[in-house]
Amino acid sequence: MRPLNTLPLLPQPRKIRPEDGFFRVPTPAGLHLIGDSNRLAGLAPRLEHALHDNREPVWRITEANPFPAPRRPMTVRVDPTTGLSPESYRLVITPATLQIEAADGAGAFYGIMTLKQLLRHSRHTLPCGLIEDSPDIPVRGVMLDISRDKVPTLQTLFGLVESLAEWKINHLQLYMEHTFAYSGHRDVWAHASPFTAAEVRTLEAYCRDRFIELAANQNSFGHFERWLKHAPYRDLAECPDGFTLPSGEWRREPGTLDPANPKTRALLDELYGELLPNFTSRRIHVGCDEAWELGQGRSLEQTRRIGLPGVFLNHLRNVKELAAKHGRTALYWGDMVWNHFPGRLAELDPGMIHVDWGYYRDYPFRAHGEKLAAAGRPFWFAPGTATWNTLVGCNEAAFGSNRSAALAAKACGAGGILNTDWGDGGHWQYLPISFIGFAAGAAMAWCEPANPDEAIRAALDPHVFHDHAKVMGKTALALADTWQHVGENVTQSNLLDRLVRDGFKHKLPDRITEKTLLATVAHMREALSELDEVQLERPDGDWVVREFINNARLALHACQLGLAIRRRDTGKARHHQLAMDLVAIMSEHRRLWLARNREGGLKDSLRVMEEKLHDYRRGS
Repeated sequence: MRPLNTLPLLPQPRKIRPEDGFFRVPTPAGLHLIGDSNRLAGLAPRLEHALHDNREPVWRITEANPFPAPRRPMTVRVDPTTGLSPESYRLVITPATLQIEAADGAGAFYGIMTLKQLLRHSRHTLPCGLIEDSPDIPVRGVMLDISRDKVPTLQTLFGLVESLAEWKINHLQLYMEHTFAYSGHRDVWAHASPFTAAEVRTLEAYCRDRFIELAANQNSFGHFERWLKHAPYRDLAECPDGFTLPSGEWRREPGTLDPANPKTRALLDELYGELLPNFTSRRIHVGCDEAWELGQGRSLEQTRRIGLPGVFLNHLRNVKELAAKHGRTALYWGDMVWNHFPGRLAELDPGMIHVDWGYYRDYPFRAHGEKLAAAGRPFWFAPGTATWNTLVGCNEAAFGSNRSAALAAKACGAGGILNTDWGDGGHWQYLPISFIGFAAGAAMAWCEPANPDEAIRAALDPHVFHDHAKVMGKTALALADTWQHVGENVTQSNLLDRLVRDGFKHKLPDRITEKTLLATVAHMREALSELDEVQLERPDGDWVVREFINNARLALHACQLGLAIRRRDTGKARHHQLAMDLVAIMSEHRRLWLARNREGGLKDSLRVMEEKLHDYRRGS
């Protein structure tokens, strides 16, 4: 039997001390929950459910009061006098006993999660030793984009929440623009398959039972396109007739609210009043990022008087007051601050939480955190899974941004880490593509020093993909390294995605050659070559494999398109071949989308592919 400190866990605990011997798990297996009855109320069934995985032995958890209880072979003790900090636990395994100690219910739950992972390595015997574990970061969160364009089913979210809870994530947000069924605003969400109030409450309770805080999220300034495109809301736009992006590109549809219009405040007040009662969390993320047209339209005069920073800060104050009116603390994105007034941090409201997002390894989390801490302003960091617009992911950015955020958060005193998973450009990446980023972020936010990249990679098959053949983790990691092969010294992970979107109009950089594209094809085919051997013990295991294959197929399609451009092979036969390939990809995309998500948004997701298909057919 392998020693305790050699078994991959996710997250890897802070301290593991192996001992000789092993503990034989009895059948049936029973844990006795010990502690004050007021603290244990409702905890036993939550912990029992957490251990359940449809395999032997079947575990039962029963309360063993009064406290203190007589010595028993397997116990979970919840006692605030243990000296353990919140969410921490101690797991001791001897040849005769298995004991978990925690100061609170969350710590007991996380001890059970570690036990559950140990049991995956051996169902009936456990190596002896001591595990002492505690988190580095108080709030360890995930934010899932459900507005561009996927709205997951409740069942999909339940499955994701189970995994996140096992990896000791304690906070979840669903990024919303137009995907809540607000009464009186049907035109906005009619085709989006939105969440209803009842569904939010169901998910909220499901999260709470797993020690995850589900917090409200409603963008409240920029990214309001899905509202402002409708006539009843057009007069709330900063630039109702269009605006110029920072890149110089003209955008016809408005996206940012007019901050000076009293109707803007009234609308947000109405939305918060309907959304927030469905959450027990005292937080709401109000977004306010990328308000690109601010100062170009209706706020132009005000911008001339008090400057763009003044206009933005006034809107933040309004939003903060509305959130406070409903008993919530507002979180907001920090990009507008760093882009327009990085030297005026003292003017930020200390009653709001600044969320600093950066999606690559070298993002200056540490420098920004030091400035915010010096100004006395509360802040979180937001790295990313690096899956959007990449087709098959990007390990460098996912591991890199999360590690940089975790290191900076510990050094600067950030209150939380919010690992983001966006859906820009149609949300073409399927959910399992993001599993690596979710797992890496969870491990690093829990205890960064104990979770180097190699430890996280080793934990993917047993605790993420549940693959007994130890193939899926290697395949997913290899696919997420595909970008390294696309061109010589090319580091952008979105090149293949961009190629699909641009089609034959794409101008390939000189460093992307026929040789590098052929190497990319060879790399992906090698990565996929062992998938027939996977043994995924997940209820969605077949879907996971199909999802990776179709994302890889779309990336391979991009390579074939790139090769056609390089070889100047743009005749009818090539167009026909590409069209047939894309038809098959789109057909599978529809099936895979509907397996995990609601139908709303699927049409938008397919729009670019349909445009490319039309181009191919026209060329053939």
